[in-house]
Amino acid sequence: MSLTKTVSENLHALRVAKGLTQQELAGRAKITVSYVSMLERGNRSPPLETLEVLAKALKVPPLQLLEPARARPGRR
Repeated sequence: MSLTKTVSENLHALRVAKGLTQQELAGRAKITVSYVSMLERGNRSPPLETLEVLAKALKVPPLQLLEPARARPGRR
């Protein structure tokens, strides 16, 4: 799996697990909702600075956005 795909899946899964909307995450990270959406769809690859900001907004270590996901319920 590509790193962009890994980041997009992790970002989406973490946001949902934290109970945040894209708008809430965008506000916390001070980025646009459309950019969050593009990142979650894998249409954009974020620079390291953005990964750091997103991790802080989600209150997780930045590495958690980059690690390949282990088996998730409902995913194959």
